[in-house]
Amino acid sequence: MSHTVPVPNGLPTERDAGPFDPPREFTRLRETRPVSPLRFPDGHEGWVVTGYEETRQLMADTRFSSRQDIGVLHVPYEIPGLPVATEPSPQIPGLFIAMDPPDHTRLRRRLTGAFTVKRMKMLEEHIVDVAERQLEKLARLTPPVDLVEEFALPVPSLVICELLGVPYEDRETFQSNTAKFLVKDQQMDEKMAAYGAMTEYLAQLVTRKRAIPDEDILSDLARQEDLTVEELTGCAFLLLLAGHETTVNMLALGTFALLEHPEQMAALRADAELIPDAVEELMRYLSVADIFYRYATEDIELGGETIPEGSTVVISLLTANRDPRRFENPDTLDVRRKARGHLSFGHGIHQCLGQQLGRIEMRAGFGGLLRRFPTLELAVPADEVRLRTDMNIYGVHELPVTWTRTAP
Repeated sequence: MSHTVPVPNGLPTERDAGPFDPPREFTRLRETRPVSPLRFPDGHEGWVVTGYEETRQLMADTRFSSRQDIGVLHVPYEIPGLPVATEPSPQIPGLFIAMDPPDHTRLRRRLTGAFTVKRMKMLEEHIVDVAERQLEKLARLTPPVDLVEEFALPVPSLVICELLGVPYEDRETFQSNTAKFLVKDQQMDEKMAAYGAMTEYLAQLVTRKRAIPDEDILSDLARQEDLTVEELTGCAFLLLLAGHETTVNMLALGTFALLEHPEQMAALRADAELIPDAVEELMRYLSVADIFYRYATEDIELGGETIPEGSTVVISLLTANRDPRRFENPDTLDVRRKARGHLSFGHGIHQCLGQQLGRIEMRAGFGGLLRRFPTLELAVPADEVRLRTDMNIYGVHELPVTWTRTAP
């Protein structure tokens, strides 16, 4: 396919179209060449996919591998201290998000029972209670407060710690190390030190659970003697990271988006039945887990292009979720939209295992927050809210909010 569109050099990182929108370069690519070449900082000629149908097709095609050990790892942005890779990275035991079948199937199957829709429904009342207790604490504070620190971070952290069996009093340790690990331009030795501290902590935890199991997901895994401690540690790392980081940032960034769209917030306050659809729409509109990677194991046709074997392929879920070929007026936040079919939880065999848990947490979080704080507003100008453009999972670093306190 012949195009005159310039080939991007690395991934754009700044949100130059606004805090909730894809970078302009990605939107331009989606409209002109949704499967486009991408020049990596190390010289690799890879690809970036920004269209909805192309992304959906790619994520369903197992010829696009999720493994990072089948070839040299190419990173589409600069990481200080990262040497140019000359050999594949070793596979991390238990980290099934970076595996293909049959390894992926073997590990993921061990967890499907823990995250069924039925089991999540049984937990829903408890999750609502967790959110309500945190809202009660928030209401006792004197505004302004940071909504991330006082609400968006504690709710999913409490829930995932309880589900996994991670002591909540250890949260500051894993949250600080997680943050260091997710910073895009963090020095590589600091990233690896944070990852090492996390895995050392989790290895000790799963070893204790293997010796003295309890009633939690990590104990259930530890009872399966054919899983090694290294595999248990990798699974625990993935579940802990995915189980709180994405929901934290959805609650915080979603609140910011609603505050910047007061007519949408008013509609939700007027009709709480809209909350489930609003959660789906906010996930589509914001797509906080945006960038994913695949590796072509053979020459593959996609979107009228031939992606050569050995290519690293970057996917932008946010840009795909804003594709006007799939969603009408995609850059408009509309809490009445039926946004089913969005790709924020992925697609194919790697579709998010904990998606029902995330939905329940967001319904409880947004619903409770809007009900309990009818006068909620930003405590700073919107352009002073610090965006997480430096992180692999997007959101806000802090969200200063205020409200009118009523007399007791």
